[in-house]
Formats: sequence, C-alpha cells, structure tokens
Amino acid sequence: MKSINWDSKSYKIDGQPEFLVSGEFHYFRVPKKEWEVRLNLFKEAGGNCVATYVPWILHEPSEGDFRLGDIPERDLEGFLDLCKKLEIFVICRPGPYQYSEMKYDGLPQWLIKNYKEILANDIKGNILRHSSISYLHPKFLEKARLWYEKICPIISKWTLSKGGPVAFIQFDNELGGIHEWFGGLDYNKEAMGLGDENGRFPLFLREKYKETSLLNISYGTDFNSFKDAYPISSEDIKNDFDRLRVKDYQEFYFTVIASYAEILVNWFKEFNIDCNIVHNSANPTMNSYFLETIDKLKGGFLLGSDHYYNLDMNWNQNNPTPLYAEKVFYSNEMLRLMGFPATVFELPGGSPSDWPPITHEDLKCCYMTNVALGMKGLNYYIFTGGPNPLNIGSNGDSYDYNASIGENGDIRDNYNVQKEFGEFLKENSWMARSYKVSDFYVGLNFEYSRSGRYTNNSSIDSFSNEEAWILMNKGIIISSLCGSYSPNLVNLYDESYDEFLDKPLVITSSNYMAKEIQMKLVSFIKNGGRVIICPVIPCYDENFKSCTILKDFLQRATCNKFHTNDLRINLREIKNIHVSSAFYSTKSPEGAEAIGIEENSGRIVAWEKCYDRGGSITWLGLNWNHDKNSQIDMLTSILKIDKPIVLCDNHNLWTSLRTNQENSILFIMNLFSSSLTGKIKVLGSDGNYINLGKYTLKPMEVKTINL
Repeated sequence: MKSINWDSKSYKIDGQPEFLVSGEFHYFRVPKKEWEVRLNLFKEAGGNCVATYVPWILHEPSEGDFRLGDIPERDLEGFLDLCKKLEIFVICRPGPYQYSEMKYDGLPQWLIKNYKEILANDIKGNILRHSSISYLHPKFLEKARLWYEKICPIISKWTLSKGGPVAFIQFDNELGGIHEWFGGLDYNKEAMGLGDENGRFPLFLREKYKETSLLNISYGTDFNSFKDAYPISSEDIKNDFDRLRVKDYQEFYFTVIASYAEILVNWFKEFNIDCNIVHNSANPTMNSYFLETIDKLKGGFLLGSDHYYNLDMNWNQNNPTPLYAEKVFYSNEMLRLMGFPATVFELPGGSPSDWPPITHEDLKCCYMTNVALGMKGLNYYIFTGGPNPLNIGSNGDSYDYNASIGENGDIRDNYNVQKEFGEFLKENSWMARSYKVSDFYVGLNFEYSRSGRYTNNSSIDSFSNEEAWILMNKGIIISSLCGSYSPNLVNLYDESYDEFLDKPLVITSSNYMAKEIQMKLVSFIKNGGRVIICPVIPCYDENFKSCTILKDFLQRATCNKFHTNDLRINLREIKNIHVSSAFYSTKSPEGAEAIGIEENSGRIVAWEKCYDRGGSITWLGLNWNHDKNSQIDMLTSILKIDKPIVLCDNHNLWTSLRTNQENSILFIMNLFSSSLTGKIKVLGSDGNYINLGKYTLKPMEVKTINL
C-alpha cells in the first residue's frame, strides 16, 4: 500500500499532493459477491479510498455475543483484505455510534433496553430520545469499552503501518448531533455530575471561577457551593447573568465532547491503532463545536464536515442553492483556519429519500461548488448500497440510497457524474495545494458561530452574537459574492493580524467581543490596517463583562439603535439603501468623516477615521440580508478596492479563482434554475484585466476556465 498523510493544505499520497476521493461502501450491506466489482467501479471513477461503518448493532446482537466472519455481512476482515489487494485506502468507523439509518443509530438493542440510565436527559430530567446516549455515563463507557476491546484489535491488524489498507479511523459519529437534533444539550445528572460537589459540571465551574463568591458575582446569585449552580434553560434568560450561565453550560458540554473523544482515541492507541484519527462535524454550523476537541487531541487529529443539501422534503432547499454554497464557503474556510485540509466526510452521493429526487445535474453542481470553495478531500455518502442485513435498518429493508451504484448493481447517472468529477480532479491535481485568491478579508469570530443558544434574545438596544453571525454570512459574504468580490476568512483569535495588512478587514460585531480581539484590532489599525466594523462597537467581553478597549480607542464613539422602520439610508452617492436594522452615532472620533446619513433624522450611520501609517477604521451602522444591488454598491464604496480580482456583469453568477501560483483556474457558478449569461474579466499579473468574454451557464452549472 502507498502512504497517505495530510497537512493544513492538502493530503499527500506517497509524498505527492493529491485529493482524497473516498466513497461510503458498507461491507455489511453490499453483497459480498459484488464487493470487487463495485470497488473497481469506484477506482475507475477516481476513487482512492472507501469508508465503512463497523456496526456495533450487527456484531454484538446480544450482550456478550460478539460475532465476526460467521456470515458474509459480518466479514470485515475479508473486506479489508480485498481493499488491500485493490490498493484502496479505508476509513474505518467503529462508532460506538453509526447512525446511517440503522435502528438505535447503530447501537445494540440490548444496550438501549437494558441500561436506560445511560440515556441523555433534557434540562428537566426527561429522556431526550430512545437512543440518545449520555457520552460520559460510566455504564455506557463500560459497555463501549468492551465493544472496542473486541473490534479495535481486529482493525489494528489492518492499518497501513502493518501493511493493511486502514489509513484513517473515526471515533463515534457527528458528535453532539444526536443531542442537539432531539432537544438540545445533555443534562444526564449522573454523567454530568449535577448537584455533586465532585461532579463534572461543578468541577468545571470550580476550575473557571476558583471560589464560589466569584461565581456568585458573575451569576448574580448567592450559591453556597458549586454543586448548587444547576444549569438553566435558554428560555429562562432574563439578563446577562443568566446568559453567562447558559453559555457556561454549553462550553462545559463542548468539553464533555472533547473528553469523550479523548477516551475513545486513547482506546485506539491502547489497541495499537496507529493511523490518522478523524471525526465528522454534522454540518457547517457545528464545526466550531469541536474547538475544545481539537485542543484536547492536539496533533494527529483531522476534523471534517458534512455538506448535505437534500435528504428529505424538510430541507430548506432540494438542490445546491446560493445559501448552500455560502455554507460550503464558510465551512471550508473554518476547517482551513483550524489547520486542516478542508474535507467533506459526507458529501452527498445520493439520498435516503426517493422524493424529492436527488439528480445527477444537482450532484455535479454540488461537487464543483465544493471544490471551487476549497474542498481538498471528500467521501461520497454513499457510493453504493444494498439490503439491510438482519433487520438493522430503521427506514426499510433496502439501503439503496439512490446511490451511484444501486442495490442490485445497476449503474446510474450519478456514477457518470462522479467519474467525470474524478477525471477533473486528476487533470487538475495541482489544485490539491491551491488557495483562493481574495480581494479582502472577513473576520471570523468562532464565538459568534456557536452562540445562538444564549444570544438569540438580545435586548431591544443591543446586537447579538447570533445577529452578527447572520450579518457576516447573509449580508457581507453574499453581497460580496454577488458583487464579484472574493473574500477569505481570517481567524480573529490568531496571534497577530500583521499578515492581513495588505487588504481591508471587515468585522461584523455584536455588543460582545473578546478582550484579546479588541486589543488586536486596535494594534492592527495602529500598524496600518484597514478595518470596517458593522453594525455596532462592542462594549462587553465574551463573558458579558464591561470591556471598552476598542470603544476607548475610538474616543467613546457611540452607536444607538433606530426604533423605526421609516429609514432612508444614504452612503456617499448611494441613496436609500435597504437594511434590516440600523444604528446611529451621536459621538464620533475626532477627525472622523461622516460618510453615511439617515436622511429623515439627519443622524450619522457611518463614519471613517484615518490614522498614521495608513491605518483606518470605518464604522457602518447597518445590518442587512442581501436583497438589493444597492447593498453591493454600498460595499464597493466602503471597501475601496481599486481593481477587484474578477469582474462579472451578472450579479447572479458567483466566481472563485484558485491558484498555486504556477497554475490558476476560475470557477463560474450558476446556482439557479434558469440559464444565466455574464461577461467575465480577470485581473492579470501585469495589473491589466484579461477579457475572457461572455459565458452562458445552464441551470445548476459550474464552468471552469484554466488561466
């Protein structure tokens, strides 16, 4: 077998940068006589890896009755041996959870029926769901450990280091999803130690606050000990004291995920599994839930995400729309900023629902959009299916999944799309190390991306973390993409912003911003950086305590919310800009130029202040979801970019330019259901535009131009 590894930019196979192209291939569902035929079909489609769950429910049907190899559906080693023979890498996913439309989400029925104390609870102590487990419950860990004792030594025999095909092993599956999707976080009293002075949550509070008196100051309470500090519901938030209590429990929950991950990873190591360790975030909005896990596991761990757009009728879209693409953009950017080659461990290869249909045209658009926006590794979920063995399926006897290779081996149009996409990746293998060329930067505040649970009910005069997150995505990013601008995200928790001095840095801010970020922004401006901040200037830190570092630097500049919908916003020459809400300033920094006015009141809604060394800050007191071209004009006026990387005269066509300096490729995306035409120009290395001409794109089409 070849070697495979990764760094922050790409995967490397035998030391050469390549895309990871994997397909979900369940040995227990695909008839054994079809394994080799379908694996070879996958290789012909450009595949170099397959992923498979190893279902606990299947291999331990009754407690203590562990079965492997007794029937074809349980012949894991036969499957791994064949993958070795065909030189296909394997991602092994032994759980404990699998999900995968299995009964009890892949956990054994006996575990759920016999040990109900391990089930996750809501805040009132009710069971969340029949198979939602409390990860750190001692009884669950005891039983999961016995499962790992049986399965891990077998997987260990087949890792790359021992001549086998297993290059990656995944702990659990979509951690947190099994709780969040069915009621929220987990409040299992025994697992979380609620009410126990030596329990996990009280110890978390003790580590953070040191003394009960300091906890009481932060919470506005009079608890006698840490064990008295029970969590409260988001619905009970009345003030910032309550907000902090909800935030603390959420942060504690994320440390629980990290501790659980560490336990499973240590078990892998104990059983001599020495390959790459991975996990899949359930969707882009949950990527930041794993910051604590990344910190806990340090090196050798790779996080990816799942990027679905159509699994049943309840999705907001049933094809890869602009909103889907925008999520792909920030998901891949988040993973890049976390230090990983952006990987989609579940990229749609079909759908568990026969209706609405998942079409090959949509899938092709999905794949090209993902790679245009930074994807470096993928796993089609699923590549091929088959019957559910031994009644383990939760949605029927068949797990055909409308996949590329059907349950009975029929080859569908989806396969031809994947084969074409595989050829594209092979022909453009240099893209494995490519990066997106950008016009400006957008500051990513990881805190905002996961704070909807405790900041979704802001007071009437404030602007919440959740609102700032939405403004970043549905305002700044979408307006810029519609205007043919190319943004890249930057991590606002980076040690220094010095490398971003060359382009404007746009920040969406709530009333809450970490002290360290405020300090870095001030230093950045003093060093010559250009900052655009909207719609408010923070005056509290991430724990809702007074923090006015940025505000003091701006000479106590104010921003107050308009409490009327009768607004007429003008910015420079742009008239009557549509906004969702707006803020005005009664005090600006000395020497600041007013550049935006609310016409009816005459109040300032935007100003610009310049500093020595070329630094500047523009305050834009506007909040919007993109819906008008005037918002593009506003952004153009604020950014003041002399020559954007790409010019396109059709706002509905989005572009992405990727390069490795030696090669460049331009992606043009039509994510709508009608044909669209646009004239395209690209900025050349000599500073002049190259006229690429007029392009017409069919519905759901992505075109590429090699430059």
